[in-house]
Amino acid sequence: MVFPGTRLSIPAPRRALVSRPRLTERLDSVHDAMPRLLLVVAPAGFGKTTLLTQWLTKARTAGAEPRRVAWLSIAAGDDLDRFLTGLVMAVARADHDGLMAAEAAGALESGAGIASDAVIAGLIDELDSADGTTVIALDDYHLVTSQAVHDAVDLLTANLPPHVMVAMTTRVDPPLRLPRLRARGELLEIRAADLQFTLGEARAFLNEAMGLDLADAELRALESRTEGWAAGLQLAGLSVRGRSPSEVADFVDAFAGSHGYVLDYLLEEVLDSQPAEVREFLLTTSLLGELTGSLCDAVTGRKDGRRMLERLERSGLFVTGLDDSRQWFRYHQLFADALRAQLALRQPEHEPGLHRAAARWYAAHEMLPEAIGHALDAGSSTDAAELLELALPRLKRSRQDLIVRAALDRLPDDLIRGHPLLAAFAGWARLSIGDLAGARPWLHGTGVEHRRAGTPVAGLGAAVPDAFHRELDGELDELPATVESYRAVLAQASGDVVGTVKHARRSLEFAPTDDHYTRGAAGGLLALAQWASGDIDEAITSFSAAIGNLRAGGTLASALGSTVVIGSMQLAAGRTGQARRAYERALEEAEKSPAAASVVGDLHVGLAEVLVEQGDVAGATAHLDTAAGLGAGAGLPENDFRRHVVLARLALARGETGQAVDALDAATSAFLPGFLPEVQPLPAVRARVLIAAGRLDEASEWARQKSIAGPPADGLPDYASEYDMLTWARLEIRERHSGDHALTALAAWLAAAAEQLDGTSRGRGRIDAAIAAALAEDARGARESAVDRLEPAVLWSASGGSARAFLDDGPPMQALLAAVAERGGPAGKRAREILALHAVARQGSALPPRSPGRTPQGPIEPLSEREREVLRLLDSELSGPEISKELYVSINTFRTHTKSTFLKLGVTTRRAAVARARELGLL
Repeated sequence: MVFPGTRLSIPAPRRALVSRPRLTERLDSVHDAMPRLLLVVAPAGFGKTTLLTQWLTKARTAGAEPRRVAWLSIAAGDDLDRFLTGLVMAVARADHDGLMAAEAAGALESGAGIASDAVIAGLIDELDSADGTTVIALDDYHLVTSQAVHDAVDLLTANLPPHVMVAMTTRVDPPLRLPRLRARGELLEIRAADLQFTLGEARAFLNEAMGLDLADAELRALESRTEGWAAGLQLAGLSVRGRSPSEVADFVDAFAGSHGYVLDYLLEEVLDSQPAEVREFLLTTSLLGELTGSLCDAVTGRKDGRRMLERLERSGLFVTGLDDSRQWFRYHQLFADALRAQLALRQPEHEPGLHRAAARWYAAHEMLPEAIGHALDAGSSTDAAELLELALPRLKRSRQDLIVRAALDRLPDDLIRGHPLLAAFAGWARLSIGDLAGARPWLHGTGVEHRRAGTPVAGLGAAVPDAFHRELDGELDELPATVESYRAVLAQASGDVVGTVKHARRSLEFAPTDDHYTRGAAGGLLALAQWASGDIDEAITSFSAAIGNLRAGGTLASALGSTVVIGSMQLAAGRTGQARRAYERALEEAEKSPAAASVVGDLHVGLAEVLVEQGDVAGATAHLDTAAGLGAGAGLPENDFRRHVVLARLALARGETGQAVDALDAATSAFLPGFLPEVQPLPAVRARVLIAAGRLDEASEWARQKSIAGPPADGLPDYASEYDMLTWARLEIRERHSGDHALTALAAWLAAAAEQLDGTSRGRGRIDAAIAAALAEDARGARESAVDRLEPAVLWSASGGSARAFLDDGPPMQALLAAVAERGGPAGKRAREILALHAVARQGSALPPRSPGRTPQGPIEPLSEREREVLRLLDSELSGPEISKELYVSINTFRTHTKSTFLKLGVTTRRAAVARARELGLL
């Protein structure tokens, strides 16, 4: 029998290959305990053959195991005789002496008709007697259609000697005894999820192997869009060759499965080779984001949805299971793109009906956001508006404003106005992105507060369960109160304290006593008005009551998310310890409730803000990293700017003024007005950074824009202008000379302001004014008077927990703190603590190397009680997930605590942390 030699040779690479040590090292582990079967299974184009050849070639080049490689590329149509011939020839060719399997090969060539069992048994005997290891590589095994071949391979793998294994690449799981091999630990599996290129591998592939020069953002976009699919990356790389940078950026933005190269590949390699019924199923269900059996049945009109999905998964047709029970699946993004492009080309008239069928199924199964999307895609705006109104009560409770805004953006304004509830939320949607002018017409339009008679019963709304209709009726009854609360937010955003109080009180008048959500929102707005007026203690009391209403109304996400407001009020009062406890309690509760997922990131950022103020740079960094890892969906848009502000304060703590200014510029871009009183306006925060850095010309530009002529004639500034005024004072101090009479007058005013603030709840302002007064006294040459001014504020900060406020003014304040420290006493002790925190922040989190015999130093920052608890559990046999369960926190929060602990101990591993803790007597 003639057999092409190319089918018996390891394919030579046609281009430079990307090193993938995370996979090849995993394959190298087979030498320690060789499995019977190495299974590399994934759809077309994932690099299965490339990985196997890369590993085997690397082993040969390095002179390592395996000693022999018997390579056989399967071809379509191979029957049992042809397969056995190829297998025997591959084993013979792998032997260095060329003698192995010679008898079986001769028998096959003579046509003696040896039974397959005998051939396999003979090969096993010869492999058993051979020295060293052998790998029998069967490439493209999915092409086997003969059950006799499967039986032969099953016999071979079941009886292999310990130093021999079969390595197989395939697009589908072969019909072998895989469960038995898996249970015995004799199966090593590399699947599509393993073969997906990481960002680093994608960079090496496109920029090094293919010689491109893509920016990181473009690489990330392509890696995400292709989901690490090797063929997709290669086809994208081929498409961008020869393009200009602007053309490359445009291509990356538009890259999809409908792109010519990708579409041709998927049609030729995947779609066109499927039976007609499979092609029809793929095309018809391609418009679904996620797939389950009954949903597919609703769209296709068939009854085989679940069976077909399982068949597709087994066939390796770019289908991924989404749950362990194998109920939900999805198509690969590019594959779905290609299918949708073909559906639009071949059956465009069917698309609206398919979308409508999907919308009806989702509506009946209480998945209204998905139903709304399909109704819009079907071109039925009326149905979409009806569904959106029914969905709105639950979407509001779970703070899924983004979903509502996205749907409203696709609906005509005239249709929205016909649904008062949607019209009111359209105003809120504009508010939520800072568009005050755009919100006003919706919230003050005629009749927006009046409910529409009746509830929707026609169209797709009729498919929605009755519970949603009852909730909508209740929401419409509450509409007048809701509209007044939105109007109060608009007034708050416009700086109209009187209007805020007016509309919030009207909202309370309209709201039924059992409408806890609306009453909580209105009460919260009244609390914000109190805060904006400077009555922080009353604001905290009022807002705490509002949170109680939110909890009573079942809106846990809103209640926990409101911790950001309470935390900000506590910081304004100078009580960082209470702010920290509020965030920690909220995070502990949020970790236990999936309903709070939309605010967990905000809570981590808020806690990071508190930790910065307390001087815990490592802890703040860890919580910011956790928030970033949770993604945009774990926070509300109005809080996004806070992350940049905390980054700025961390940069300033490290002395990186330029980075601090850049972060504040990003915060300004992300800031949405209207949600909280602007008691620390971002332009003023930026000006302080510039003043501390000595960039006075730039800071002076801010002062000119503010047109501050001087301190108010009647003494204490109003709360809204307090921060601006104290920022202006710092600029004056830096620009004046010691003999300047204006500086003397400014020092006197600041001292008087600090004394007046001493009797208010404006604790942060009290410290801020005292710091400015001390700086003014020092600038005019009165060092002792400056220390006298500063000492009470330093002492008071010990109880409040503030530290960073004393350090952001740079070297002049550090010199004054040193003078306070020299005086000794409780204030001196606190001043030394603050200066030590400054030194830690500037040196970073790494401990200096210790010389032999040196006494171990303590952590560079004190460990919190929770971090000590984590440290004790790290010194156990518990795994990370087990420790998180022991602490009743999520794995993300556990990682936050461990990262912070490692930073403070100056280590990078669990073992090192335990060893270091024992050195320090912490364990």
